[in-house]
Amino acid sequence: MAKYILKEMAEGMADGHKTLYPKMQTYSLHDYETVIEHMRDYAGSISDGMIRAVFDALVSVMKSWMPMGHNIKIDGLGVFSLTLGFGESSPSEKAESKNADGEPKTKYRQVCIKGINFKPDPKLLQALNKEATFERGEANVQVPQNTKFSREERIARAKAIIEKNGFMTLYDYANATYQSRSVASKDLRQIVADPNSGITTRGSHSHKVWIAKNEVV
Repeated sequence: MAKYILKEMAEGMADGHKTLYPKMQTYSLHDYETVIEHMRDYAGSISDGMIRAVFDALVSVMKSWMPMGHNIKIDGLGVFSLTLGFGESSPSEKAESKNADGEPKTKYRQVCIKGINFKPDPKLLQALNKEATFERGEANVQVPQNTKFSREERIARAKAIIEKNGFMTLYDYANATYQSRSVASKDLRQIVADPNSGITTRGSHSHKVWIAKNEVV
């Protein structure tokens, strides 16, 4: 029987209300060899080599067709699609320089594949729910902890990271101030909006970093 824990959604993500959500407790990761072993035991007459060949063929088809704009659907499993993002080569989508007419020059960042989305087949979810039975693993609800640092102390910690590394990531700030990533993100938006904080951003989405204002070019 699987177990779950109840967690309270972080501040800024629950519209001002306390919202609980269950999170499954996992105990192991079944690697490639273990999956092949389970599939062989389930199928009986299929050899390890044949299972590997099927997996290799699936990976080859995904590599060949998905970059061309095709999603991959496997009945009973789900649909695979690509997630795109901007590369690391340029810090912003638009350059600040201007052309001969005085209009801003547009500089496009290189687009690349950032991940693969998976949308499960509804029949798979139904089958999983028929097999699954859950019990609560812990009696207490896990509540996100508020940072123990004042706003001035948080800004000072952020500036120390930026001075040391030249920039700061959301992960850096969340760790330094003992906040969840969602709460840290909201906190940083307020800090950047303050003209006296001395901190601004560069990039966007997963490539957003925080830098000192005097380093913006």
